[in-house]
Amino acid sequence: MNPPSHSPLAAEITSSDEDLFAPHSKVVFDADAAPEVQALDVLKTVYGYDQFRGRQAEVIKSLLEGNSTLAVMPTGMGKSICFQIPAMIFGGLTLVVSPLVALMEDQVMALKLAGIAAETINSSRSREGNVAVWRKVAAGEVSLLYIAPERLMTERMLTALAKLPVKLIAIDEAHCISRWGPSFRPDYEGLTRLTDFFPDAPIAALTATADHATREDIADKLFPRAADGQRKGEVVVSGFDRPNIRLSVTLRKDWKKQLIEFVEARRDQSGIIYCLSRRKTEEVADFLRDHDIRAFAYHAGMDSEIRAAHQALFMRESGTVMVATIAFGMGIDKPDVRYVFHTNLPSNMESYAQEIGRAGRDGEPSEAMMLYGLDDIRMRRSFIDNEGGEEDHLAREHKRLDALIAFCEAPSCRRQSLLTYFGETIKPCGNCDICLDPPKLKDGNVEALRLIEVAEATGESFGAVQLIDILRGLTHEKIKKYGHDKLKCHGTGKETPKEDWRAILRQMVAANFLKIDIQGHGALKLTDKAIELKTGSLRFAYRTDVMGPTELSRPKRSKSDLPELDAADKDLFEALRAARADLAREHKVPAYVIFNDRTLVDMAIQKPTTRPDFLHIHGVGSSKQKKFADHFIDVIKQWLG
Repeated sequence: MNPPSHSPLAAEITSSDEDLFAPHSKVVFDADAAPEVQALDVLKTVYGYDQFRGRQAEVIKSLLEGNSTLAVMPTGMGKSICFQIPAMIFGGLTLVVSPLVALMEDQVMALKLAGIAAETINSSRSREGNVAVWRKVAAGEVSLLYIAPERLMTERMLTALAKLPVKLIAIDEAHCISRWGPSFRPDYEGLTRLTDFFPDAPIAALTATADHATREDIADKLFPRAADGQRKGEVVVSGFDRPNIRLSVTLRKDWKKQLIEFVEARRDQSGIIYCLSRRKTEEVADFLRDHDIRAFAYHAGMDSEIRAAHQALFMRESGTVMVATIAFGMGIDKPDVRYVFHTNLPSNMESYAQEIGRAGRDGEPSEAMMLYGLDDIRMRRSFIDNEGGEEDHLAREHKRLDALIAFCEAPSCRRQSLLTYFGETIKPCGNCDICLDPPKLKDGNVEALRLIEVAEATGESFGAVQLIDILRGLTHEKIKKYGHDKLKCHGTGKETPKEDWRAILRQMVAANFLKIDIQGHGALKLTDKAIELKTGSLRFAYRTDVMGPTELSRPKRSKSDLPELDAADKDLFEALRAARADLAREHKVPAYVIFNDRTLVDMAIQKPTTRPDFLHIHGVGSSKQKKFADHFIDVIKQWLG
């Protein structure tokens, strides 16, 4: 995939914007205070937040103590703050490795707006521009330098950086370093040498999506080992759950009808529609435009300038739809994407979780809808077989796909199935299609107990194909080789068709009675729930029809996390939104870069009329107070009359 050749946002910033993006000379905090106190000071003064979210504080503490740390956090939980705050406390230079030029440019722009001395050296800029940035870096005027792995890992760049006080290295989208992750990039493999050049700089590796195998692979590659062989580094895994996203999956029948019904019901909302091919991306965008939907295509085969322009329009404007291949999305920071719609089956559970995570980054109610069909499964199998690589790798990828198919056919809470894959346990969510409209189930205790029996009898060392063949009484070479034709359970499931056994087994995986050992060649292992089913304290039921409903009308919306506004305050909120839109147009940046909706709601409630009061608003740091307070205070004063 070729990334956009330039950032459509940063490229349009003109000389009149220099003051707006001028950083503070220094981030101020009490250097004698404990690291945790320093971190909270920076959080409040720079970002305008009173407390950390999720496990941010734990990651920051680990890095401040000098530990390399892998942080796995869901999209929208503020991974960037985890390395930006230590960077400001450490002083010196922090290197930020990022996979996309557009992502680097946009993040640097947002940091400058918050008063942080950030820069980037990348291929979209002229040689003169990159040289000018390097001079600032060498002079100690830059706190965070964003750079692509290809440029960082050149001997010339590494030699030059080795002469500077590099205090921290942050690797964004760290799953790209793992061949087991959903977006492997060979250029990332060179980053394994970073500890050789910067042995005293801890590494912060960050990703939103990594199962256990991928996490272990990342840590093994990035974190050095002590003399005793123990790996040095911390792994912090935050919950993968995004409870504000409603999960729905249904069989693809008349996909154009299904798609337009869904999008029409959400005409005023921004969304992302993922397609499997470039051709279908163009077809879907044209189809939506024919129905007066503002839709743009995005795929790696497009002219880079057109692709960048489409991204800019999507990022800036509400009510727009991006129709894309997986070439679109990594690092996209648009907070008000209200839905992600998959017209085809994604490649695996990690990719699915990563892609739906682009919805609802602001925490507001959002939706993830997936259409799938048997042709998708055949095509995904073909993709895996044709990508090459070792047999073990191909087998793992097929098992990952099996887990996604099991998710599609889940007989109970879909979110439980998704999170179980990543090692989490939750109660039924009440915010997925199965919880809201439970399917008809058939008692499957007999079949489930037979599958558990054969898994136990074979030492929990074989995958689905072998277990089902044993139950069906087959006597092929592999059955005889291991003596499985002599087992008591051999042939006990003859009366059940092969495809039914496959569906039942997948649903047992989805309901966490069995789990696929991805690292162990796809062997099926028993879980605690399987033991409870054996003792009779649990029962298993399965779906005989996993096709699901075809109507995709608007479901009842979940309650917003934003505070309720009365009628008068809603009027003020709209006036503040209009003022924000004016500022965004003036400075050619997305509206959310100025302030997000949560900040505007807090303004509408508190109604600050002085600069000191403005600093008490959620999400207002000292830099944004200086740049924007007067503009919004004027609106509030006019509204108050």
